[in-house]
Amino acid sequence: MTGTTTHEVAPSAARLTGSLRDIGYDFPTAVADLVDNSIAAGASRINVFTHFEPNGSYVLISDDGAGMSESELIEALRFGTRRTYATNELGRFGLGLKTGSFSQCRRLTVVTRTSMKQRVIRVMTLDLNRIAKTDRWDITANETSPAIDRAKAILRESPGTVVVWEDLDRVLPERYAENGWGRRRLRSLASKTAEHLAMVFHRFIAGDVPGRTEVIICVDEEKLRPWDPFAPGEVERKVLPEQVFEVDTMEGTSEVRFRGVVLPARDRFSSIEEFERLSGPLKWNRQQGLYVYRANRLVQHGGWSGLRGIDEHMKLARAAIDFDTDLDEAFQINVAKMSVDLPPAVRKMLERPVQELCVLADDAYRRSANSGGRSPSATKASRVSETALRDVSIAIKAAMLEGNSLPEFRAAMERLREHNPDLARLLNL
Repeated sequence: MTGTTTHEVAPSAARLTGSLRDIGYDFPTAVADLVDNSIAAGASRINVFTHFEPNGSYVLISDDGAGMSESELIEALRFGTRRTYATNELGRFGLGLKTGSFSQCRRLTVVTRTSMKQRVIRVMTLDLNRIAKTDRWDITANETSPAIDRAKAILRESPGTVVVWEDLDRVLPERYAENGWGRRRLRSLASKTAEHLAMVFHRFIAGDVPGRTEVIICVDEEKLRPWDPFAPGEVERKVLPEQVFEVDTMEGTSEVRFRGVVLPARDRFSSIEEFERLSGPLKWNRQQGLYVYRANRLVQHGGWSGLRGIDEHMKLARAAIDFDTDLDEAFQINVAKMSVDLPPAVRKMLERPVQELCVLADDAYRRSANSGGRSPSATKASRVSETALRDVSIAIKAAMLEGNSLPEFRAAMERLREHNPDLARLLNL
């Protein structure tokens, strides 16, 4: 409009950085956001190292990726970087390095090297204490400290990047920063972080991501073993055929892939130890449900996203949902990449395959529960007959799903249980 004027209103650096500290990370998810950057930089080895020292503890996240030039490093430390992200690159908002780090510490330093031939190591620091005093978006170069010196030593032989967290006020509050409680807390957080990274990046660790070699991730020098929720090594698991759904985007359409898996019951697992390991961080009941992957990186592990409730009988049911980064907006990925919302169209498409998966999981659960009541003298012929009847039961349930007649089917089965309980037992109903 003619005669209008504009005014640039830059946000207060001190106020905004303080607010961004509370974006919703915990220690493991903050580390995971930095591991995203390492993977995007082409790293094949990533190390997370925690060091406790009274009033001087620090955390290092190092990788052997491509490193950053001076301009790239400055841009990486900008809140809301101006760089663009390629399709299926794990970054998204240009905030993760800063918001993830400052959710745990007050002093963030990035140490990086790009060339094998030239030993040029760049060091730049964002310090919330400095920003609070100056109210400016300043970064400083070539700061020094024991933690930064250790980061430089890591890069002495080859390129890569090390992120340094110091002044860990959210990790070790001041009153605990110098005692045994602080040491135990840091050790506990490292253990939880190892568990989290082994789950979130299990496809990368196992080498299951097309076009990439396996990524080695270590926490305090312990190499992580991938935690795959679908137990690919278990021969007794049941894998349903993959289903592919198309979702409209601004640029056209994109695919959402669904693959259901029924895990073996406890008595059919390869070992009790493996059964316990596959129970996951939240244990069997809360680990049932949907595992949502964005560009092969896990962002939701368990739960049914409102499609149904948690049920003891369904605890063997797990399903992978995969989508590419062009559906980020549709799935409402948050900054911390810790949660998603299923788009209404996808939710509708998933109702039937989720119900079918749960029918099969319920059958596997009941089959295991009933196995202990069989007579030791049962003949081979009777065992074959029972197996056949259970197969009939599954087929009937699946047919009812196709015809949208599940309520009527359940009512009929209630009458069958009342009038012929032995047959109902054999049919696992």
